[in-house]
Amino acid sequence: MLIHFLHTDQQECIPCLSQEYPNPERNQCLPKTVTFLSIEDPLGMALACTALSFSVSTIAVLGIFLKHQESAIVKANNRTLSYILLISILLCFLCSFLFIGRPNTTSCILQQITFALVFTLAISTILAKTITVILAFKVMKPGKTMRRLFVAGVYNAVIPICVLIQLILSGVWLGTSPPYIDIDEHSEHAYIIILCSKGSVTAFYSVLAYLGSLALGSFTVAFLVRNLPDTFNEAKFLTFSMLVFCSVWVTFIPVYQSTKGKAMVAVEVYSILVSSAGLLGCIFFPKCYIILLRPDKNSLRCIKNKKS
Repeated sequence: MLIHFLHTDQQECIPCLSQEYPNPERNQCLPKTVTFLSIEDPLGMALACTALSFSVSTIAVLGIFLKHQESAIVKANNRTLSYILLISILLCFLCSFLFIGRPNTTSCILQQITFALVFTLAISTILAKTITVILAFKVMKPGKTMRRLFVAGVYNAVIPICVLIQLILSGVWLGTSPPYIDIDEHSEHAYIIILCSKGSVTAFYSVLAYLGSLALGSFTVAFLVRNLPDTFNEAKFLTFSMLVFCSVWVTFIPVYQSTKGKAMVAVEVYSILVSSAGLLGCIFFPKCYIILLRPDKNSLRCIKNKKS
């Protein structure tokens, strides 16, 4: 920006510094205000309240499952995996708070690494659930000791392996070009925006691509077994949850690339909240409905009748 020097009718001009902007009369340079996605901002407050509400909802669902852990619908769909998935969804909601507030070196690193690991934990748990459905119905006859051991080994192997691969990708990211604090002086006229740069853009999109491949694998497997008996089979819920998850993050990429400043951070937080809410709502709300409002369907007798 250029301003007139001393007098408005003088031809000689001097530029404002990058940390300043000209006043409307263009005869004085004013300091820019430092800003970031703060909890005091209406947008930051709305995102924080949404994350808190979903976190409380997840804790409530976990409480319902623990209270009714001996019920048929909880036991039929591998309650251990359900507990792991609920905890990972809770962590997904909570990690959004890392994006709200004044960025620093630690928070910039924790934002991306925590996001990558907790979402990998959630999606790998869903993948383990879908594989468990296949093993329970397609591979071996029910009641066999080998079947129980094999199904139990699914989440003992799938989840750690998937998380370990993401951990390696994150380690390469931190070792080559980790996230850091950046300053955006040009997106908004009178503001200097403090935000976290992704560091290596290739590493960032590699993390997203790995999450996408896990989600696509979970969606494919769940879709293939969606027509198995409804009482035992939650593949339909898993399929729809993965469809919502993939839709959110496919939409995220072009929207994220077309935004700047605080809007970029808000888009990322919004995508985290919506995709996590999709997992929670599609998988667990139908079960909570049966547990709380239709207990007549949550019985061993009902399960045996539907099976026969």
